[in-house]
Amino acid sequence: LPPDLICSPWETLTLSNGTVIEGGIVNLPAIFIVSLLSLLLIKGTKESATINNVLVVVKVAVVIVFIVLGWKFIDTSNYTPYIPKNTGVFGEFGWSGIATGAATVFFAFIGFDAVSTAAQEAKNPQKGMPIGILGSLVICTILYVLFAHVMTGLVPYYKFAGDAKPAATAFAVTGYDFLQTGLIIAILAGYTSVILVMLMGQSRVFYTMSKDGLLPPFFSEIHSKFRTPWKTNVFFLIFVSLFAGLVPVSDLGHMVSIGTLLAFVLVCIGVMVMRYKMPDAPRSFRTPLVPFVPIAGILICLALMYSLPNESWARLVIWMALGVLIYFMYGKKNSKLNNPEK
Repeated sequence: LPPDLICSPWETLTLSNGTVIEGGIVNLPAIFIVSLLSLLLIKGTKESATINNVLVVVKVAVVIVFIVLGWKFIDTSNYTPYIPKNTGVFGEFGWSGIATGAATVFFAFIGFDAVSTAAQEAKNPQKGMPIGILGSLVICTILYVLFAHVMTGLVPYYKFAGDAKPAATAFAVTGYDFLQTGLIIAILAGYTSVILVMLMGQSRVFYTMSKDGLLPPFFSEIHSKFRTPWKTNVFFLIFVSLFAGLVPVSDLGHMVSIGTLLAFVLVCIGVMVMRYKMPDAPRSFRTPLVPFVPIAGILICLALMYSLPNESWARLVIWMALGVLIYFMYGKKNSKLNNPEK
């Protein structure tokens, strides 16, 4: 594709041949993948799950191979210092840099909570959901840590700055050139599976909100053949495609991360409120060590939010304002909880 069709208008992109693009027309591949996966989700949950399983197997297999083969080529001198000294600017290395980095890539972990949105389509959600969410979270966190440890052991951390394919760069020092392409494929598979899960999770959130009266009935209409909320999927096909094609990916990452962190804060508060106001409500999964776990979650999420740039906070305020506006103009008066007679 021409460079102008792989870059959003407000994005700077460096190609593998060194060419720098200062803003293109549209990120066409991003629009294509969002549209393709949205159509797949309309087709059905079973088909989507099968493809997602294949993608997960591919990316996890390549990650494990990278860790195993790369481990013996680690140069321990690259770990000195293990935490580079802060430059004097908040977020540039040091402990504040760790916090900023964690907050920036936080969106990589939001697939775990998205699994809960598919509870209505699970065979045994009371048992399967906690095992699926907590089990995959533990496994993936271990893989993330080991992968990063090997990467920074193969190549000094500062050489990754501005590198479009840092994993392949790191693995080049091992001599296993054939796996560099495999790594890129695994990364693409990883992105694709995350997009698939996010689109499914968001459509199910809107479906449930619509069933509760907080959004128009349009979002909870089920396809007569495929039995999926297809109109919601079409809505996100258009809405998400526009953002994916026109907004720089770094800005999108910050928006998703800070929005999810705030959502987690609200969930933690909700757990405490419900525990004391509705102690006898039936619970499929009971949060342990309340109020310690919710309070710890609130403090950690707020600390990560503080580490994100001011622009992210400004966008968060705008999104929240839009959400509150929709709630008070439509959701509150149509809510089935507030209006049982409806």
